[in-house]
Parts: sequence; C-alpha cells; structure tokens
Amino acid sequence: MATIDCKAIAAKLRENVKADIAAATQKHGEKPFLEIVQVGAHPSSVSYVKSIIRTCDNMEVNHNFAQYDENITEAELIKEIERLNNDPKVHGVIIQYPLPRHIDQDKIANTLSPDKDVDGITSVNLGKLLMGIEGMVPCTPKGMVRILKESGVELQGKDVTLVGNGRTVGKPISQLLLHEGATVTVCHQFTKDLKKHLQQADIVIGAAGVAGLIPGDAVKEGVVVIDAAINVLEDGKIVGDADFEEVSKKASLITPVPGGVGTTTNAMLMENLLGLFLGHKEK
Repeated sequence: MATIDCKAIAAKLRENVKADIAAATQKHGEKPFLEIVQVGAHPSSVSYVKSIIRTCDNMEVNHNFAQYDENITEAELIKEIERLNNDPKVHGVIIQYPLPRHIDQDKIANTLSPDKDVDGITSVNLGKLLMGIEGMVPCTPKGMVRILKESGVELQGKDVTLVGNGRTVGKPISQLLLHEGATVTVCHQFTKDLKKHLQQADIVIGAAGVAGLIPGDAVKEGVVVIDAAINVLEDGKIVGDADFEEVSKKASLITPVPGGVGTTTNAMLMENLLGLFLGHKEK
C-alpha cells in the first residue's frame, strides 16, 4: 500500500497555475478577480472561505468576500448575483453551499452567468460536462482526476465503482471518468449488495459522506481508492467513506482523509478562474 501524497501533488498544481496566472496578468495588465459569496456562517463554508482567500493571496489574484446575513431573502440574493453577472471587473464567482433552507439552491446556481461560474455549478456547465463540451468543471472532481493522473493511474478500460451520486462530486466525477474511457458503476448508500460492486472495481471512489461505507473486506487486492468524503465522528475524528485502516491493507494506492482530495480543490479553482479570465479577455 502507498498513501498518495496529495499535498505534494497540490503544491505542484498550485505552482503551475500560479505561473500561468502571473503570465496572464503581465500580458493583459490586469489580475483575475474572484468574488466569494457566502450566506450566513456555516462552519464548513467559513473554513473553506479562509482557504480560498489564502490561495488568492498566494496566487496574487484579486478577490472580494461578500458575506450576507442568513436572513437575506431569495429575491435579494438573486439581485446580488445579477449585479455580479453585470460587473465587468468580476471574472469568476463562487457561491458557498449550503445556503439557508428558505433559498432554492438550484435557482441561485442558475442565476449565475455560466461565463462567471468558476465552480461549474450551473446547469449550462453541468450540461457541457455531460456532453463532453469544454466548460467549467467542478473543482473537486477535476482535482480527483488530476490526482489519478499524477499518480500514474491508467483510466482507460478500468472498472470504476463510484459510491456517491451527488451533484457536486458524484455525478461530475462519473462523467469525467467516462470521458477518460473508464467503465463506471455508480452506487450510493442505498445500493443493494454494494460489496458485489466494490469487489470488481480496479478503482473505488468514495463520495457518499457515510463513514465506513467502504469496508476492507469489500475491495480487491491492488485496488486504487480515491476518497473524497469528509465525515466527522462523535469524537471529532475526520474520516472518509473508506475504512482507511482496513482498506489500505489491500489498496495499491489510497488517498488520506484529511489531507487528501481537498488539497487540490483550490488549485483547480484558480485554474478555472484563469480560464474565465482569459475567456473574458478574448471577447
């Protein structure tokens, strides 16, 4: 077993993107600009916003953090998103989820212009992903594919069992893997005989958010495991979907949790922002 050094991969990706951003800034005499939108103060969002701001500062990217009261109405938030759509200095917008329950997340996502959708959440960009057309790809799934490639894992022809069918990770990663020529079986926490599907997989992806859903006796020897889930146990320990201690005994490669997939997300966010910035300059 070898634990994938995701932090080293992320550092390499960040350096490459940082160099590309510096070159684009010098060429166009302007820095990319990211608007970060948060409603309320959900703990996971607060932590992520801090990491995004640190990344922007490191990459020398202009940014603004707009935090709105959790009681903002849906109509008021839509008006703010439309304002950002029409602001020429803003090249990309990332909306922090989850939003308060009284706000329709899909409606807010699709209020955002696809041309400023830095995290690939709009129906337009998700549709492009489904069709294999170039567009903004959600950052975490994009980082997962990079981890696999940087680790020398061949995807074409491989059997992949994906556990998790969510909009932000599960569905997008399934499409990215299909585009790479993998055969993808999509499962979730309600799948009958999940073990049967896991046992045949060359690559297992955890993205359901259920601790221990992927046990050691359900995977075959030499499997590659990419665990994108984050689960907090009662004792405060952070784990993925895979039982790391047991699964790692069989895996040829496995990502840690924490310090795994999530380390690449911000690098992919900056890469997407650069793409939007350059697209804006070409118009």
